Amino acid sequence: SDSGNGNGCRSSTHGANWPWHPRDNSLSVGKTRMNPIIRPAKTSDIKTIRAMIDEYALQRRLLSKETVTLYEDVQEFTVAELNGEVVGCGALHILWEDLAEVRTMAVRESLRKHGIGHMILDRIITRAIEIGVKRLFCLTFETDFFAKHGFVEIQGAPVAPDVYQQLLRSYDEGIAEFLDLESVKPNTLGNTRMLKVL
Repeated sequence: SDSGNGNGCRSSTHGANWPWHPRDNSLSVGKTRMNPIIRPAKTSDIKTIRAMIDEYALQRRLLSKETVTLYEDVQEFTVAELNGEVVGCGALHILWEDLAEVRTMAVRESLRKHGIGHMILDRIITRAIEIGVKRLFCLTFETDFFAKHGFVEIQGAPVAPDVYQQLLRSYDEGIAEFLDLESVKPNTLGNTRMLKVL
């Protein structure tokens, strides 16, 4: 993830403010000012998303994912596009009626600290609100980045006992991470569990 700030929407013909363009937050790279487009991912973006994930996974900053899983979940992803290239991504994964997880946030290493991650996360938060989510969960090393968006560290599983029992039936690792189950602790060492109330 990266630091910076970005928000604002311009409506498109598709409704729901897609694609999203930052109005006041063009970014400067060298002497060039550019406006990234924040939009839903396409299947043709997956190879680039795969490469970003691999770079972060090698540094142990992101858990790796199978390519087939990325294709299966393409509709969950939001990407940042700059000059026709995908330079950042993040996903919104629904866990329960009012609960979702922000997953797989990554920005091309050479463009970190320019606000692209913030633009992607702003759009994910907006999308979560649009579909009725009330709480957003993340598991992250980048606590400062998420804290700037109102995420706070959590302990335990902040759900009612009956919902907890239902969530235990899922095979999804994100749910196991949210519930803080022992089975996923080796994968989550060093990460912080955070939650944002929308």
